[in-house]
Amino acid sequence: MALKNHEDFIIKEKGEQGLIELEKAMKELGYPINHKNTEPWGFYPIYLEIIELLVIKKLFNFGDEKFEEIGTFGSKVSFIVKMFLKYFGSVKLMADRAPKMWRKYYTIGDLKIKELDEEKKYIIVTIEDFHLHPIHCLHMKGYFSNLVRTVVGKEITCQETKCVHKGDKYHEFLLKW
Repeated sequence: MALKNHEDFIIKEKGEQGLIELEKAMKELGYPINHKNTEPWGFYPIYLEIIELLVIKKLFNFGDEKFEEIGTFGSKVSFIVKMFLKYFGSVKLMADRAPKMWRKYYTIGDLKIKELDEEKKYIIVTIEDFHLHPIHCLHMKGYFSNLVRTVVGKEITCQETKCVHKGDKYHEFLLKW
């Protein structure tokens, strides 16, 4: 789904010409991707997502906020997420089901809910054994923020409080509403 989300986001931001430029750059690197022929439910190596995000960064000079926006965008258009939120419209139910839903997207890493306090209005999400690239951390911030925002109906702050790329043993995200 990530490659399709990238396609849709680039078309939204840069038009069809932007997608053509992205595909050309990926081909020059030796990773040809024809987005129109990717399968939304197909599994692709995770490194393609990271390489493509890095190419997007260089090609379009996107800053950190754009990569959070790509994550937010991905969670808005994903069929799996829409179905997930339709049936699990509370933070507690979302927290209970999120680790299983993780496997719908990734074959590596383990998502866990470390802590949930609905009264104090926060949730702490951890991801273990998921060592990709710091650019993906930004993507995940946007993704998680929009999921929780959709369920609670309020603005969210999301902070990555631990990161494997900063020496921690796992990723940890604190989301408050």
